[in-house]
Amino acid sequence: MSSSSRRPRQVFRQRRQPARWKQAGAGLLIGAAGAGLVVGLLQLPHRFDTLLLVSTALANVIRGIQLLLLGLLQVIAMVLLVALAVGALVLVLAGVVRLVRAFWPRRPTKPSRPSLPR
Repeated sequence: MSSSSRRPRQVFRQRRQPARWKQAGAGLLIGAAGAGLVVGLLQLPHRFDTLLLVSTALANVIRGIQLLLLGLLQVIAMVLLVALAVGALVLVLAGVVRLVRAFWPRRPTKPSRPSLPR
């Protein structure tokens, strides 16, 4: 047996806990950051008219959706017009081909045999 098979696997080794002073320092820093954000958010209503800000944002969103839908409608209309134009060109081309074939000299055909009565 090799020496690695006698030792416990390193994968299942328990991790060491960080030092208590590091945990306490991290806790204080996270708490201070959260408290600073709360104080900053509490100052917003004094500096801005929050209701005006929200209503303006909603109006901009609604206007953006209207512009998006209008743009989609215009693109669909353009695709429809292009499809109609292509269809019209195909119909004109088919008509010209039929006219040319109508006046093109035909080959003489063999007389067909009369069908026998049954």
